Amino acid sequence: MTYPFPARRTLIGGLAAILIAAAVPVSAQGITGSYRAEGRNPDGSSYSGTVQIRDNGGVVEMHWQVGSQAYAGSGTRNGDVVWVNWGDTYPVVYVRMPSGELHGTWSNGRALERLIP
Repeated sequence: MTYPFPARRTLIGGLAAILIAAAVPVSAQGITGSYRAEGRNPDGSSYSGTVQIRDNGGVVEMHWQVGSQAYAGSGTRNGDVVWVNWGDTYPVVYVRMPSGELHGTWSNGRALERLIP
């Protein structure tokens, strides 16, 4: 098929590339890397820090640094949901957002955390 205008062929090719990229599910994207953490404790106070994540085929290892305190945990990933046991009664449960951020709750939903790549 020929197009009367070369720009139209470029436009159609560009749209095809966008559609293919959009078809890759968020869950297929990795979460390994460095993140900035922003959170709210159960008492309402805020905190910030850094987090290192390693996703090894669904087994997730996390290392938090919040001020002078260091925390570590491990867990599992199922698609866009990550559960991490870190020594508390309840795990941290994150959902991976399309932006690549991880939004989570801990302390049985009384505390919040956002991890920003």
